[in-house]
Amino acid sequence: MNELNALRTPEGGALLDEVRGTDPARELAVATRLRRDHPAELVSAALGQAWLRQRAVAKFGADDAGRMFFTPNGVEQSTRASVAAYRARRMRELGVTSVADLCCGIGGDAIALARAGIRVLAVDRDPLTAAVARANAEELGLADLIEVREADVTEVDTGGYDAVFVDPARRGGRGRIFDPEAYSPPLSWAVEAALRAPHAALKVAPGIPHEAVPEAAEAEWISDGGDVKEAVLWFGTGPGLVRATLLPGPRTLTGRGLVDPEVRPVGRFLYEPDGAVIRAHLVAEVAQQVGGGLLDATIAYVTADEPRDTPYATAYEITDHLPFNVKKLKALLRERGVGVLTVKKRGSAVEPEELRRKVLPKPHGTAAVTVFLTRVAGAPAMLLGRPAPR
Repeated sequence: MNELNALRTPEGGALLDEVRGTDPARELAVATRLRRDHPAELVSAALGQAWLRQRAVAKFGADDAGRMFFTPNGVEQSTRASVAAYRARRMRELGVTSVADLCCGIGGDAIALARAGIRVLAVDRDPLTAAVARANAEELGLADLIEVREADVTEVDTGGYDAVFVDPARRGGRGRIFDPEAYSPPLSWAVEAALRAPHAALKVAPGIPHEAVPEAAEAEWISDGGDVKEAVLWFGTGPGLVRATLLPGPRTLTGRGLVDPEVRPVGRFLYEPDGAVIRAHLVAEVAQQVGGGLLDATIAYVTADEPRDTPYATAYEITDHLPFNVKKLKALLRERGVGVLTVKKRGSAVEPEELRRKVLPKPHGTAAVTVFLTRVAGAPAMLLGRPAPR
């Protein structure tokens, strides 16, 4: 707390400006020089904050990250700004004007909600985390919309707010927590809090089992740039709905209760559904869009004979379908002058990097090939192809 206060003084702010973007290899030399004129503790705090800000750029962008304050856990556990902004827009579209943000962390979600014009009560029980959230609201000019409160979220009255947002801690001393009841606070408590509000959104791990989703909730899986970032349980929208949302966009695919597609022979095209689509169990919806079926009953690859555009899957044109054989693959790549090899796998125990080292120790040309290690009707197989033109 003292470090945060010191960094917000004129001297601390000047130091933060001076160490901005410091190369880690030069950190010792920079620290030695600055300690001649500044307290050693303040120099260390500024360099530590500079490093956290560099890490935060990927989530918050250079402009915001360069002005905000962070803790190591705050950087690690914060929502990516693009995802938080999408959720905030959806809240606004639901008519929400005030939100109780429980387990607010360093304030990333509160910032997105405030920028959407929503009044926020941001609550966290950790004194330093709450202080950082308050500092970030002030630094970004959002203090009029964000009230930060240091408190136990289970003791906060949320009755005066249009919506509740809960982002429970999903990491413990041993890493990620996969059991929703081991979250802090537990998912069951968060659901009770959600049911008391007109609207609510609970952020959960994307690997949450579908059977753990409450009947009263809509479940949405969100990916950004192809990477699955989170699942959100929405209350007050549509009980039982399942959605996959892809950012940027957004593009949203809604489940229609389709039965699993049939397994069929390998066609000319392979479609790799986005991870959010797979997590949401909406592969059947993609298969219907492209007029295809599955390569294998347990594998989320769709195959079809015709090219059809869909934002929910990446299409590849398949040139070869072979039984899995390392020697045969190596010879084929050499024969075709392959210099760029992308290896994807689903349903295979082979590690892509290990295979790449074995079959392409040295590039043989400039051709590019994508190899899919998978199963076709239960049998290990290799499919070779290239991205299909859109």
